[in-house]
Amino acid sequence: MNKTIVTLLMFFSIASCTNGADEFNYDESKVPNYELPDVLVDPDGQKIETADTWRTSGRAKWLQVVADEVYGNLPPEIATVQMEVANQSTKTTNDIKRKLVTLRCTRNGKSIDMHLLIYLPASASGPVKTFLGLNFNGNHTITDDSDIPVTESWVRNDKKKGYTNHRATEESRGSAKSRWPVDAITARGYGLATMYYGDIDPDFHDKFENGIHALFADEDRKPTSWGSIAAWSWGLSRALDYCEQDPDIDAKKVALMGHSRLGKTSLWGGVADERFAMVVSNDSGCGGAALSRRRFGETVKRINTSFPHWFCENYRKYNDREDECPVDQHTLIALIAPRPVLICSAQDDRWADPKGEFLSGKGADSVYRLLGTDGISADSWPAVNTPIMSRIGYHMRPGGHDVKLQDWQVYMDFADKHLAD
Repeated sequence: MNKTIVTLLMFFSIASCTNGADEFNYDESKVPNYELPDVLVDPDGQKIETADTWRTSGRAKWLQVVADEVYGNLPPEIATVQMEVANQSTKTTNDIKRKLVTLRCTRNGKSIDMHLLIYLPASASGPVKTFLGLNFNGNHTITDDSDIPVTESWVRNDKKKGYTNHRATEESRGSAKSRWPVDAITARGYGLATMYYGDIDPDFHDKFENGIHALFADEDRKPTSWGSIAAWSWGLSRALDYCEQDPDIDAKKVALMGHSRLGKTSLWGGVADERFAMVVSNDSGCGGAALSRRRFGETVKRINTSFPHWFCENYRKYNDREDECPVDQHTLIALIAPRPVLICSAQDDRWADPKGEFLSGKGADSVYRLLGTDGISADSWPAVNTPIMSRIGYHMRPGGHDVKLQDWQVYMDFADKHLAD
């Protein structure tokens, strides 16, 4: 065989291994034996036998462990951030009321602007239940509406590997509108509020020198300090602060929705802020709804290596050592109890481990039942297109890693049941 051809074959073989073709497990028979921490035994080893014990001490103890070991703690000085509505406009077209709101967050003379885009059914007779979620590339990407400004914040550069300080252009307008079916949502009587996650914190490892972290340059960072997921979740809470001021929005019935890394964010946001009435996680995978101990698809080591800024530094201790972590992702789901949570998967999205996402809901069931709800009403992983609509809900649709109209129909069906008047 030609020496050049042999060299090329060796190169592609090495490249294939380097790219992870054989590095990650997608074989259910190779999932290791594991034991989940019992969420009804607190971190101090005390049994949690009553709803009152969970509410008064058990939840707080588990919450602190999850913050310390996974997502990180907000700095105490976060309370000094002042928020104001810096700009606001309203327009009604085709029975849809649209609002553009700029939230300015200021501390020690530094500020960031977070831009909230809101759509509401104009004919609503009162405040409406609303879905709130972050988007990936700017508010202008969810609509063809030329009135929505192109974001001036950092955006991901899709033309190059890695993350850079790339500027958005007019060409990206409407590029994500299939994920945000405004007409269908408002036609069902719901509002939709979204904000660009890059307004809050840029999604690359910048040593926490930009976004909301830049307001805390004086912070003495610790292994338990907040990462970007905690920062994005904090921004969602500020959006809810605004919703509480808006007479068109029923702030007591705001549902968090997030996809992929922003699904991880919606889960942590729903845990950290109990004002959110419902949480939807879509394809959130490792560090989201999927159990880490299964080591199926993306792993703790891979996510910490690729995205070291997402979690607190402590989480890196569990690279290839998932069983040593005092929590798994079922703990995260349990901390949302007794509020409704919907875990959504895609059949072909093996990287996010759909079965592991379902099992995380199963692992949280005991806390929901302790608090008087039906938990998750399924004993085994359901088939595709067989939604479970109990207090812990689960749905898996055909296809891959995405958000589709079908997903939104399930979100709204779930909200119809659990956020009923």
